[in-house]
Formats: sequence, C-alpha cells, structure tokens
Amino acid sequence: MEIGAYSFGDTQLNPDGSSRSTAEATKNLFDAIVHADRVGLDYFGVGEHHTVSMPASSPGTIIAAAAAATTQITLGSAASIIGTDDPVRVFQQFATADAISGGGRIEITAGRGSSVETFPLFGYDLNDYDELYAQKLDLLLTLNNNTTENVTWSGTARPSLPDLAVVPRPVQGSLPIWIATGGSAPSSARAGRLGLPLAYAIIGGQPHRFAPLAQLYRQSAAAAGHTENIKVSVATFGLVAPTKKEAVERMYPGWVNLNVEMGRLRGWPAPQKGAYLAQVDAPNAYFVGDPDDVAERIVALHGHLGHMRHFFQGDHGGLPHEYLMESITLLATEVKPRVERLLAAK
Repeated sequence: MEIGAYSFGDTQLNPDGSSRSTAEATKNLFDAIVHADRVGLDYFGVGEHHTVSMPASSPGTIIAAAAAATTQITLGSAASIIGTDDPVRVFQQFATADAISGGGRIEITAGRGSSVETFPLFGYDLNDYDELYAQKLDLLLTLNNNTTENVTWSGTARPSLPDLAVVPRPVQGSLPIWIATGGSAPSSARAGRLGLPLAYAIIGGQPHRFAPLAQLYRQSAAAAGHTENIKVSVATFGLVAPTKKEAVERMYPGWVNLNVEMGRLRGWPAPQKGAYLAQVDAPNAYFVGDPDDVAERIVALHGHLGHMRHFFQGDHGGLPHEYLMESITLLATEVKPRVERLLAAK
C-alpha cells in the first residue's frame, strides 16, 4: 500500500482573517513536497485549482520544480483539468518533469474538475463539458502511446496535429496516466475499458460505498481484455497528529473556512460542527486522527476497495503549515509501517 498526500495549495490567513500571499502558499506547497520525499512518503499529488485560497494553478510547473529537488517520491497531478487545458502542453510539461526526475517518478491524473472556474478563465463553454473531456483525453492518450516524437491527431476540441513533433518524450517512452473521478459510474467504466488506473476522490459520506464502482471498473477492464495496470487509488481529507483529539481540533478551523468559501460559491448552507464531527470517525470520509486510528481505517477501506494507494489532503482553509508538515512526517514514519503490518497480518 502506497501512502501519500495531495494539495491544491493552501493560502494562509492573517489574524484578521485576510488572505496572505498566494506566492507564499506556492512555496509552502513546494516545501511540503520536498519534506515528504525526505521522510519517505510514497506519493505527492498536486491538484489544479484557480482560486485565491487554493492557488496551485499549474501542477506541471510545481512538479517539475519538485522533481529537481527530490529523489524517491512519485509525483503526479491530482488532477489536471484536461477539458479546459491543452493536452499537448500538459504532456510536454509532465514529460519535461519526467526528464528532470531521471524517469519513472512522474504521473498524470486526468480529471474533469469538481469546480468550474477554468471554463470562463480559459474561454470555454460549460455546456461542452463532456465533449471537451472525451476529445482531450483521447488526444492525451494518443500523445502518450505514440512511439515517436511526431504525432497525428484530429478532432474539434483543438487544432489537429498533422504529423507534428511533440517533445520531449518521457524517459521510459510513456507516462502513467490515471483517470480521476468523484464517484461517477460512467467514469469508472471508461477507465476500465481504456485499461487505465483509476483514482477516486472521496470528500464525504462513507468511502466503502465506492466498492460497487471499483467492482464495475474491474469488470469493465476484464471485459475489454485488460489485465495489467488495473489499479485503484483513493484520495480523502486527512490529517494525522500525535493524538486523535489534536488532529480533530487542528483540522476543524480550516474545514470551517473551506466550507464557508464553498458556501459562497455554490450556495451550501453554513457549516455545522456536528457535520464535521460525524465525518472524523470510522467509517466516514475524514481520516483525521492519530497514527493507529488512521492506519486501521486505511486497512478497513482496503478490504472494500482493494486500493493500492491512499493519499490525503491535509491543508485547506488556512491550516497552519506546521500541522501539514507534522502530518506528512507521521504518515510516512508511523502510519505507513502500521498499514504494512496490518495488511501482512490479514
């Protein structure tokens, strides 16, 4: 079981509640990735967002910088919003990061996106959501599966490629490309048909409810004749501290800030502490606790989903950066070995 973290960037807050610099948030994210590599975390994902509170707008840039400053950790997007980006540029950026890393540590996760800020930002119509994603995913896979620099592709989502060079090529010829979904059955089936690994983003409720989707994914892969590279990963909220009480108390203010902001954007009701507390205990979706608690819950979920990677977002809503850094340390040095022992004993 791989253990990791992911982030959209997290802009810190001043005592009066005003936002600090998004540049500082970006540097904090870079420092967290380097720290994760040093303490032995398996994976770090950078998700694409375009807001003041979550400013990781260019995952490929951050990952390329981190590739030069790390030696072991796998780095990937979590996710790249393929529908409103140019797959050629996404592929080039991640292939560049792959070259910098020495090869074998860089992944792309292709997602639709849970927010819609990218559509007006890059001049796309939200009504074209599905078609943009389908065509641009096809282009990304065409680029990745090509055996030479020159690529031919045609479609309506962007200008065609008539035997044009797309460089650099990845060190090992191609990059791992994952499909991201928040729980869509068609997305699970699509990933299976394509023979691509699948990442579930679970932001609430009971994660084991995703078991039928994971089964659909594996059945779709088998029906299409895919037996290799069929993998499931899980992304959830999560923060680890020396005690469960500390973890719950540390995460709560950031959770409130995040939900207040989302309420303004999406019309959600005001956050209630009871809703938060209901999610921080098994079998619910916030993996907030001490190392024993979090490890046991990862293993319990593995019994339902059979996932091979579990990674956590522990920074949002202006959470103090030192809390994230300690959580990363505990994930690598305390949670991971506990998970390994528990799985070995099953």
